[in-house]
Amino acid sequence: MAIEILIVDDNADIRNILNELILDAGYKTRLAANFNQALAEIDKKIPDVAILDVKLDKGDNDGIELLSHIKSKNKDVPVIIISGHANIEMAISSLKHGAFEFIEKPFDQTRLINFIKRAVENLKLKEQNREFETKLFSSYELIGDSKNISNIKDQIEKISVSESRIFINGPSGSGKELIARKIHKNSKRSKNPFIILNGALLDSEKYELELFGEEKENGSISYGALEKANKGTLLIDQVSEIPLDIQSKILRVLIDQKFKRLNGNNDINVDVRLICSSSKDLKDEIQLGNFREDLYHRLNVFEINVEPLNMRISDIPLLVRYFSKKICESYNIRGLEIDENDSYILNHNWQGNVRELRNLIERVAILQPNSKEKTSQIIKESLKSENINEKVSENRLSIPLKEAREKFEKEYLTMQLKKFNGNISKTANFVGMERSALHRKLKGLGIKEFN
Repeated sequence: MAIEILIVDDNADIRNILNELILDAGYKTRLAANFNQALAEIDKKIPDVAILDVKLDKGDNDGIELLSHIKSKNKDVPVIIISGHANIEMAISSLKHGAFEFIEKPFDQTRLINFIKRAVENLKLKEQNREFETKLFSSYELIGDSKNISNIKDQIEKISVSESRIFINGPSGSGKELIARKIHKNSKRSKNPFIILNGALLDSEKYELELFGEEKENGSISYGALEKANKGTLLIDQVSEIPLDIQSKILRVLIDQKFKRLNGNNDINVDVRLICSSSKDLKDEIQLGNFREDLYHRLNVFEINVEPLNMRISDIPLLVRYFSKKICESYNIRGLEIDENDSYILNHNWQGNVRELRNLIERVAILQPNSKEKTSQIIKESLKSENINEKVSENRLSIPLKEAREKFEKEYLTMQLKKFNGNISKTANFVGMERSALHRKLKGLGIKEFN
């Protein structure tokens, strides 16, 4: 597949120079002359690589804003920032926001092409890693003994044997795809296809093609996701990102149980179990007018809610142990010496959830430290920028000692309760308090006990 590069610059001469240079190097291009054009091109289809001028027509940091927009859609897209008003602060800012490279105008053409080639190599390497992860993913288990994960395991066991449509709600990286795979694997459809359609990554003009397929003039047929998943399961990931006009067509398929391919005249009947997932609250999207309420009720026959990892701390040590074993097997290396109760790991906010934790362990495996101290140092360096303790200490410098102590006690005891799944005896034993004293302390701090 040809690599497509988006060029964004308000100077027509530079745009044309870049276009010719990149076309001569064998890549496809798309062009945008201002902020709004660039935004429309990005929203229409995420490019493979982007080259962004920092200053366009909207403000001094248009390129940085576009960079953040691209990264919010797909963090793996390499973005090269160019500027004729470059300084050290601007370069650092662009790299902090996730730029692949920063280059100053007037740029050396050979140097820019080398940057692009490295960006493409980086992109292909990440694609290969994703393919590898997909193969590995199919062997992963749903790990955890928190109340949330225990409930989900029970739900999977009960709903796998049914044919009901399922909606999985949870933050990015929390394991929604894994849950969908487990449902498929435990169902009577397990020997048939499991197809994934990502609503956030599709070209807005090709949704129908990707879903329904196409009958071409030469008589050949391009099959869509619905037919590819026939007799099996179709997972529509990030269903909230599908345009309203396509939502209405999906609703019609669910009602009629049939559809037509693009340019086709005959009805196609398929037998597909539909699972949808989203990291957005679809009820909010309905209120905003971004999602059809009637489609939501059709999709949400059975709902599974996955909590973020920082809400189920007791699962973290189990996940550390599990991923350490799986990743060591994959890389064919000896076991990792990771302290599963490391305070940096337990206290981290885990915005990327289980995926972020797995990536951390994979980073340790790749570096292969030869001691517990070096392992601990890698973990600290990887997590310290967002470590909760650091944020808490900064926030507490401006409040009285009594208030700071109460806040610390409340957060500390809440975390310990989550770690032990609400078990008062285990929590009291760990923190060194009598059960009755812990009960009084929890009541005094306004912490609700849970089972």
